[in-house]
Amino acid sequence: MNEQKPIQIFSNINENIGVNVVKSPVKLTILEMLRDSEMEFDEIVSNTGKSKSTVSVHLKSLRENGIISYRVHPKDNRKKIFFINSKYLGSVNISEPKEIEQTQSDYIIKNIIEDDAEFSTLLFHTLKAMLIQEGVNIDPILQSTGNSIGKSLFDTLYDDDLDVFMANISNFWERKGLGRITFNVGQIIKVTTYDCFECKLLPRTGKPACFLDTGILEGLFSEFFNMPVSVIETQCYTMGDEKCVFEIEPQHIKAY
Repeated sequence: MNEQKPIQIFSNINENIGVNVVKSPVKLTILEMLRDSEMEFDEIVSNTGKSKSTVSVHLKSLRENGIISYRVHPKDNRKKIFFINSKYLGSVNISEPKEIEQTQSDYIIKNIIEDDAEFSTLLFHTLKAMLIQEGVNIDPILQSTGNSIGKSLFDTLYDDDLDVFMANISNFWERKGLGRITFNVGQIIKVTTYDCFECKLLPRTGKPACFLDTGILEGLFSEFFNMPVSVIETQCYTMGDEKCVFEIEPQHIKAY
């Protein structure tokens, strides 16, 4: 028996299309492929293992809902190239829920009273842990939110000297109780955070969890370099590490 795919949620404000929830396994398979790259119709058919008529029906439905769109192939106007036309908001995994420690009363009381954690930080952790427990993934929204925060903070922390700019970020991080943050500059910028406010109290899931941090760093450094940057979290408390590590790379120096 195949494992049920998480329901996916997309948003498209064009023509007041709004929010769409996708449950169909075939549509979810198509969207998973298109989230990685654009694809031609025949490629989609080949990778889904479904008939051309079945795939055509699902693509038509996804287009009508504003989730995907297509353009004509530049070298062959008989072919169409499909791509996602909406913003991916997250997903809901409807597998059997289980209570995790970070949502239990004893855990919450211990961290408020005994460890004297910032109450606002604890609220964030408890909300995120509850969403994890319910199978709700809002990581794309968190990253987008972080990106906006980073861009808003940029003018306050900016210096045209990269070292000073990074020192300003470090001071801000510690002053606001977000943890301790250090930078190591080489071909890429490696960012290490200790006592991370976003994930330290979250359950161990084996996957990175600091999408708000990722977005903040993305916003700050895309503004500094005046171009898009790639930010990837390679270590995280939720992966069993004792620190969080991010790698930042301006897109123009990436190898293709």
